[in-house]
Amino acid sequence: MALRFPESAEECVYLTRRTIKDGKVVAWVFKETCPKCKKAKMGKPKDEKTGKVKIRAKEYVCPECGHTVEKKAYEETLTCNIEYTCPHCGNKGELQVPFKRKKVQVFDEEAQKKKSMDAVKFQCQKCGKDILITKKMK
Repeated sequence: MALRFPESAEECVYLTRRTIKDGKVVAWVFKETCPKCKKAKMGKPKDEKTGKVKIRAKEYVCPECGHTVEKKAYEETLTCNIEYTCPHCGNKGELQVPFKRKKVQVFDEEAQKKKSMDAVKFQCQKCGKDILITKKMK
């Protein structure tokens, strides 16, 4: 199964490249077509004055028909494409998982304590160990 890599970030809802210890992860989520008109890809609404995308918007909008879907409901229907090198065994692989972020406990090196974070969680196809793509926090 060869995954199609996006031509640009414009056709993605989410795109990240991460280095996790000795492994690497590239994850992307393609925009889905509008469920109502099936003509255009859903995206975040644009500001009328500047024309820039509103990154903190709570909904996704179809540019053709104006159909809106709540952010949480829309993102739960998406599929995350992952290309990875396992940090535990060095296995290279690619897979698709549902784009659902779950709360996980992660040890924070700087603060020296556990922290709760949102992450897309998947397992290595060879060794079966969990690999996390955590949401970047400020």
